[in-house]
Amino acid sequence: MIDVKQEVQNTTLRKSKKILVTGTAGFIGYHLAKKLLERGDEVVGLDNINDYYDVNLKYARLAKLGIDKDLLMENSPVLSTKYPKHKFIKVSLEDTQNIYSIFENEKFDAVCNLAAQAGVRYSIENPHAYIQSNVVGFMNILEACRKFGVKNLSYASSSSVYGLNKSQPFKTSDHTDHPVSLYAATKKSNEMMAHTYSHLYGIHATGLRFFTVYGEWGRPDMAPMLFADAILNDRAIKVFNHGNMSRDFTYVGDIVDGVMKVIDNPALAMQSDGLNLPADRSSAPYRIYNIGNNAPVQLLEFIKILEHSLGKEAKKNFMDMQDGDVVSTYADVNDLINDFGYKPHTPLQVGIEKFVAWYKSFYGEGK
Repeated sequence: MIDVKQEVQNTTLRKSKKILVTGTAGFIGYHLAKKLLERGDEVVGLDNINDYYDVNLKYARLAKLGIDKDLLMENSPVLSTKYPKHKFIKVSLEDTQNIYSIFENEKFDAVCNLAAQAGVRYSIENPHAYIQSNVVGFMNILEACRKFGVKNLSYASSSSVYGLNKSQPFKTSDHTDHPVSLYAATKKSNEMMAHTYSHLYGIHATGLRFFTVYGEWGRPDMAPMLFADAILNDRAIKVFNHGNMSRDFTYVGDIVDGVMKVIDNPALAMQSDGLNLPADRSSAPYRIYNIGNNAPVQLLEFIKILEHSLGKEAKKNFMDMQDGDVVSTYADVNDLINDFGYKPHTPLQVGIEKFVAWYKSFYGEGK
């Protein structure tokens, strides 16, 4: 019915690109910018450095990229002292005119939009922040791509879009019409908005549904950081749904490798025989991929691995399920394998050891 094989471009002799990466003060954005710079690309980083979590962690990530926080001013580029091909601009995606000015001045070859208001539970407390950053902000990215001729767009979606789906592993061909948090709804809206711009303006748009990313420089609002902090400081960890949960924990290095594959190989239109198109492909140059470890782990097993790496047992406070959360996630990554010969490969034990080594170096050993 539909030719699903995507031609993978030969990147062996690739030329360096000028790439916009939004959210470079964030977890995944920092790692992506660093790896792109290390392979020789020119990277312009954007972030508004909001206070959703500790800004000192964000500034520390930027410092690793050679960006001095004392030089930061709104909408003013700061050059990296470590990477000659890197500059950073503090700006919010919802700042329409300044986003347009950046696109007009920089003339990007590709855009990777990772900036967003993150967090499932915070979306229940502060819904307006999600509409402004994730919907209005993404609209500005799409419009800037249209206005200034950027045809290669990749962007962060989330495994949260699967919502009430029960069938696992989650496939990108599954329908995602029943989100259970506003965060998930905004990510679903990003996918639909991207398809519209792909269809109307020929933008090669690829959405990436990330599955429970962890690793060095991670977010303090996510389980690895919350648990490590509590365990090392003799506080009880909150174990929701009484531990009857599982997650497809995916190491950040594997995530970044997948994102770079997508940046190097923009989405292609599918050839259709006129029948209904699948949910994750289109006759427009549009594509959706899962990026997950393809190996879900029970929450209590994850805690046991973390305890072993920390060398300390956790005190556990077993609690009911939280609103907006789901019991399990499990990524089908066959499309990544088929299209790119790529699959996340870092075992959880290895990734957690790397995370713990970084955590103790950055935060110390606790009390």
